[in-house]
This record gives sequence, C-alpha cells and structure tokens, in this order.
Amino acid sequence: MPSAQDNPASIVIAGIGVAAGRGYGKQALRDALFGEALTFATLRRDGRQLPDASSSFIGLELPDPPELLPARIARTAGLPGRAAIAVLDEAWREAGLEALDPARIGLVVGGSNLMAREQMLAQRDYAGRMAYWPPRHGHMFLDTDIAGLCASAFPIKGFTMSVGGASASGAVAVIQAAEVVRSGRVDACIALGALQDVSCLDLQGFRALGALADICRPFDRDHAGFVYGESTAALVLCRADIATEAPYGTLAGWAHLASGNRGPEPSMEGELAAIRSALAMAGLSPEDIDYVNAHATGTPLGDETELAALRAAGLDHARINATKSLIGHGLASAGAVELAATLIQMRDGRLHPTRHLDNPIDPAMGFVRGAVEERTIRTALKLSFGFGGVDTALVIRGEA
Repeated sequence: MPSAQDNPASIVIAGIGVAAGRGYGKQALRDALFGEALTFATLRRDGRQLPDASSSFIGLELPDPPELLPARIARTAGLPGRAAIAVLDEAWREAGLEALDPARIGLVVGGSNLMAREQMLAQRDYAGRMAYWPPRHGHMFLDTDIAGLCASAFPIKGFTMSVGGASASGAVAVIQAAEVVRSGRVDACIALGALQDVSCLDLQGFRALGALADICRPFDRDHAGFVYGESTAALVLCRADIATEAPYGTLAGWAHLASGNRGPEPSMEGELAAIRSALAMAGLSPEDIDYVNAHATGTPLGDETELAALRAAGLDHARINATKSLIGHGLASAGAVELAATLIQMRDGRLHPTRHLDNPIDPAMGFVRGAVEERTIRTALKLSFGFGGVDTALVIRGEA
C-alpha cells in the first residue's frame, strides 16, 4: 500500500494526545484497551449525584489534570479546559508543531454545553449573594473559552472555533479540521474532542430518556444504555509533507450528514448514507474495510439501528468492536477519543475486545469478543452519531 508521503496533499494524523480510562496519555488509553478491565464506580465529583440521594450514577472519572498552567490561570479554568491543555500538550509535542508558523496552525474544539456541572455548582455556591458573582463567569462558560485558553497557552494564530454535534462532536471537529487543511487555509489543525463535564441534572435527563445504564453492553441482548466516562483527545491533522515523523494514518474519507431528526432517535438511512459517502470519498468499496470502530452506545435502538446500517453497507465481514464498553461514553469527546483508539489499534496491530458482549444480538457479525485479537488493519471505519440527527463516518488508511 502506498504511504501518505507518496501524496503530499494527503491529510494525515501526526499527533495524538488523550485522556481516558484511569489517566492521561496514550499509554493510559492502551492500558484501558488492552489491559485489565477497568472498574466503573459511583461518580464522586461534586455535583455528579442528585442532592436527595434518591439514586446514584455509575461511571468512570479521570484523575485531576497535570498542572501545566500558571496557578492564577488554572484557578479560572474549568475541568474541560485544564484537561484540554494536557492532551493538547501531548499531541503538540508529538507532531512537532513548534516548527510551524503559528499563523498556519488552527484549532477546532468539538463540544457544546461543556461546563454544566461547574455552572450548576456556581449557582449553588453563590445563591443569595449574586452581587459577588466572579467576573470570569461572564466568559468561562462559553464553549469558545476552551479554544481561547488553548490559544493563549500554545502559539495558535491561524484560527480557533468550536463546533457542536452532540455525541458526534469530536468527529465533527476532526472533519472540520480536515476540511480547513485541505482548503489550504492552514498547514495543520488540531481537532479537540472536549471533556464534557456533566452534572447530575444531565445524567438524570439521560436516565429519563432510558439511555443510561449501570453496565454498558454494546450489541448484547441485555443492553440497556451507556455509562458515562470522562475523556478527551486532541488529534493533529496536517498535510503529509508537514508531518515530521511517520503519521498514525491517513484520513482518506469522511462524511457529516443530517438525517432530519430532532431528538435522540437514530436513523438507519442517515447512518448508511454517511458510510457510503465516506467510502466514496476514499475511493474504497465496503470489502476494503478491515475494521469498524462502532458508535455502539449500548442502547437497544441505537445498537440495532447501527447494525442494520452496517449490514446494508456490506460490512458483515469486518471486525467490529465498541470502545465505550471499556472507557465509558465521553459524549462530546467520544468521536475524537475513539478515533485515537482506532489509530492506536492500527499502529499496534491488535484489536481490543468488546466488554460485556456475552449474547450478541447478531452473532453473524464480526465482533471482537473475549480477548485482545492480533490483526493487521489496513483500512478502518469510525462511526459517530449524535442527537439531533448528526451522522458521521471517517475512513482511515494505515501507514505501510
């Protein structure tokens, strides 16, 4: 297979920074994917449990981010912002972005309504004394604040922007980054799937929808919903001739379509259209895809709709796994974090198992179950879907 360097116009992923599972960095993600299964537990961050303690929420929370910001700045930055700095630092250094003109570097932050927990806590703590409300609250709850924080800490002068696509936000950020690099507006662009700092009200809303469970069982007959897990990832996309080291892979095709739905209901037709559009852009047929990293939330309707789309697309032969079963659902960050997981699996030549997949709803599909599977992956498909009819698909070619 030709490498990306054979075509300097190819868009490659040159750096990854990630926080998922039990820590920060790519090794923490590898440990979560290929090591001992993580234990999900009662969420402990202030504001994550209902005040009346009528029920508890289960999930996976990260350690506090490493202290990379000056203390006076860190005090004004929320958890999503401090986590963003940590993963951006890892991706920046790996991609060698310090060698580029800052005016040729862009940043796309994927996610919206990212600070719900801290906003709820602020309302609680300042109730009855609103005259003392800190001025920083006039801007820190805007989604653009994370982009501004990153651009003030790193020399990013090309542009910054934030985009929302619900649980597909990370993938939408990757697509926007790819399109601006392809247009020539910048030489490199960072796609950040931001940590979504949910409150107990958000979690209760998911529970009321019937989307939340205590155990995530993607594609299993006993699936009942997703489990929240804090995560975030930054991916550096650039032209192949800009990459200083061997890239993780080439983003060969992508699609971001609307199915016309307002609410949480998935659309088989929309998902199928996104798959076919991304494959067509990449110049590939379904038979060329070795592996699918599925959206796979573990909700009954979501799983069944996604499998119907995969079957209709002719992807029955591909190996399939569900990263959310191991690290939880990061919501806004999921598309970017799971793309990072896809690229790491491709580089390592192994696929992680899908946890709790004991009784598949369709045993004929190529699920990776039980144990890590050694496998060479030449081409992969990453799917991400979001409430409001957001359907995305990414096609990745591995490096020879």
